Amino acid sequence: MEFLGIPLSALLSQLLLGLVNGSFYAMLSLGLAVIFGLLNVINFAHGALFMLGAMLAWMGGSYFGINYWVMLILSPLIVGAFGVVLERTLLRWIYKLDHLYGLLLTFGITLVLEGVFRSVYGVSGQPFDTPEALSGATNLGFMFLPNYRAWVVAASLIICVATWFVIEKTKIGAYLRAGTENPKLVEAFGVNVPLMITLTYGFGVALAAFAGVLAAPVIQISPLMGQSMIITVFAVVVIGGMGSIMGSIITGLMLGVIEGFTKVFYPEASATVVFVIMVIVLLIRPAGLFGKQK
Repeated sequence: MEFLGIPLSALLSQLLLGLVNGSFYAMLSLGLAVIFGLLNVINFAHGALFMLGAMLAWMGGSYFGINYWVMLILSPLIVGAFGVVLERTLLRWIYKLDHLYGLLLTFGITLVLEGVFRSVYGVSGQPFDTPEALSGATNLGFMFLPNYRAWVVAASLIICVATWFVIEKTKIGAYLRAGTENPKLVEAFGVNVPLMITLTYGFGVALAAFAGVLAAPVIQISPLMGQSMIITVFAVVVIGGMGSIMGSIITGLMLGVIEGFTKVFYPEASATVVFVIMVIVLLIRPAGLFGKQK
């Protein structure tokens, strides 16, 4: 069976592979949306922290023999703690300044992190083996779906939905949102707003590290692996609406699928289709698909 001259099996294969890329976009854009929506900081260092999560997972396995499952938990915790230090020592001084200062500061952090790892490991990719429990593939009839890629989609969806639920539907999320709007009022109820903001940034960058560990067996690990990803992810956040949690999740998955289909029908445009969509969306709805119009 064919659709527009393309075998249906090829289209379904690209749909599933697009969901894998979309899962990474959703996870990374979710972290960016959390940080911008609650801290009002454009975190350009997100791609470097994505890389840091993957590099720590590789280092844990190569130097200390720590398996994938342990590093899937340990690496985000380490990067989250690093994010807490960054927020305490650098970012907290620029919250009330123009967004440009946050962008420049986090861009500088990106250059430092990438430079350190590039000087030690170079720019060639480091291989990362798929965990044995997720090796092999499942026959879906029209394609063999690698088990690890199915795990990536499932894990990303679980984390994204759980994060949305906590922020939008729980008392903790209500405190977070209120703390960014009126910190003095929230502090009057006994809430430590500065600590809450610090932990929020740590959680946002931990999401990037978690995505990095998930990506390690799929993408060759290198100090520059976050560069190509972060530009697309920023486009995803803009399309979904800056600070919109649900917008980041839905838009990330949707654009991953669209990018996958574009590779079938017009491969030359697959690298730019996301940015074309961004331009169209901004012309029609400047606040993004799920953003609040002012």
